[in-house]
Amino acid sequence: MIFISDKARNKLIDLMQEEGLLKTSYFVRVGVKDGGCSGMSYEIKFDKNKNKEDKMFQYKEVKILIDKNSIPYLEGITLEYSGGLNGRGFYFENPNAKRTCGCGKSFSL
Repeated sequence: MIFISDKARNKLIDLMQEEGLLKTSYFVRVGVKDGGCSGMSYEIKFDKNKNKEDKMFQYKEVKILIDKNSIPYLEGITLEYSGGLNGRGFYFENPNAKRTCGCGKSFSL
């Protein structure tokens, strides 16, 4: 299971509204890929399609999809959002990560 802070949830909903995406029809897809300064990096995007092997989580009105290969790397993470002049946007807090980069966008296990 993954968690979303209220700030991140509110920002996701705002972005969906700005892009004209209905939160009832679109998902937030979270995944992991090779790369980044710590070895693996997070991916986040909006998606309308749920694949057969995706796992879906829901936090209030936000539906999250994770592909089966990313699930072991994302178990227990929290999606956070920080705005403002020195804000860093969306970032992840991963309790399983052995090493992370300063921006919160890459990690290693």
